[in-house]
Amino acid sequence: MARRQQGKSDNVFEQLGFKREEALNLRLRSEMMNALIAEVEKKGLTQVQAAEQLGVSQPRISDLMRGKLHLFSINTLVTLHSAAGLRVEMKVRKAA
Repeated sequence: MARRQQGKSDNVFEQLGFKREEALNLRLRSEMMNALIAEVEKKGLTQVQAAEQLGVSQPRISDLMRGKLHLFSINTLVTLHSAAGLRVEMKVRKAA
């Protein structure tokens, strides 16, 4: 197992140069998007079927499936998770 260099973040968005706050937001949104994509794929839904189930347009599902992170807020992703029958849980803890 590789050891993490001291002071180096494990958040890829921070490593790409985003400020810490934005990097955390991006990581959270990307994890939420990945969970939705996995659910759509697990159910074997077409984009049209996924759009109907989630209450959005097919082009919106296309944006989701193509990973267009900048088009989805945390609020929108929580709503989509709920429509997909998924539950979002939050855990807050003190920073290291």
